[in-house]
Amino acid sequence: MKYNIQQTDNVPAYLQLYKQVREDIIKGIYPYGTKLPSKRLIAAETGISTVTVEHSYALLCEEGYTEARERSGYFVSFRTEDTFLSSAGETSFTTASLPHHTTDIAPEFPFSVLAKTMRSVLSDYEEAILDRSPNSGCLELRDALRRYLLRSRGISADTEQIIIGSGSEYLYSLIVELLGRDKVYALESPSYKKIEQVYNAADVHTTLLPLGTDGIKSVALRSCTADVLHISPYRSFPSGITASASKRHEYMRWAANRTRYIIEDDFESEFTVSKKPEETLFSHTSDDNVIYMNTFSKTISPSLRIGYMVLPKHLTGEFQKKLGFYSCTVPTFMQYVLAKLLNNGDFERHINRVRRKKRASSRSYED
Repeated sequence: MKYNIQQTDNVPAYLQLYKQVREDIIKGIYPYGTKLPSKRLIAAETGISTVTVEHSYALLCEEGYTEARERSGYFVSFRTEDTFLSSAGETSFTTASLPHHTTDIAPEFPFSVLAKTMRSVLSDYEEAILDRSPNSGCLELRDALRRYLLRSRGISADTEQIIIGSGSEYLYSLIVELLGRDKVYALESPSYKKIEQVYNAADVHTTLLPLGTDGIKSVALRSCTADVLHISPYRSFPSGITASASKRHEYMRWAANRTRYIIEDDFESEFTVSKKPEETLFSHTSDDNVIYMNTFSKTISPSLRIGYMVLPKHLTGEFQKKLGFYSCTVPTFMQYVLAKLLNNGDFERHINRVRRKKRASSRSYED
């Protein structure tokens, strides 16, 4: 156990420790069921406070890597060896599994901020807002997204990997054209109805995989021969199920074959009540086979109809070859507006306000 906390690092000490312990859990240094070192031992070794260690351990609990046992400490709940669990003990999703209480806060984006930003873009860009957007989207927005995803989601990608489009349904159709109509697409069951409708409209074969309480049931995933897995690991709709840390790694192991892909729809994940952003499969896989997707429908307004996807690096050339001729379906003006909101911090300030309200609401419910 040699954890090193850099006091001069821009990353907070609790996040540095969290990442190091998490990696040891994933590598199997702390196997399933073993107890983590005590808070006092870690604090003495690293020179940080026990409160900081407790904060790190709490994050590991939130993401399903560990569990706290009263008066016993923290124990590993992540199973590195479970590529596919047997069906024994798996619980199926039912409507009765849904929580009776939700802490949903209406995340309305401040109209005054949006209006001010629009006026600023009109002043700064003038007639340039009438220019045609590059086919993949304006460089200003794609670069703003690149930097935002790196600092907020841990996603490292080149600007060329980011594609702008008018909402998730449009992007789904592009993915079908890119990966091919001969592929089999596996979907969560239940899932957002439009996902299946888009794939059916594209005349591709789909298969439905039943959800358990922590994600797709392992027995269904094990027997699945699909080429593409479409998931919403943060919160699947309408079930509200969040994939556990073990399940997310199970998804990645399923797709480890380079001929398979995962479509990671990260809708609404910005509004997590966790003290840190939710993990993404895109940021953790080393196989370059995850297509990351998100939209601004929930975070700003559904009327914007603006979404984006981040392609695996090895697919960027194929995308331009096959689909590079498609015109961008998002107005240049709104792309500049979003770029400014991302660059000046207004977007993240809104996200943080909503997250604080949700956390306060959650605490009030628990009290």
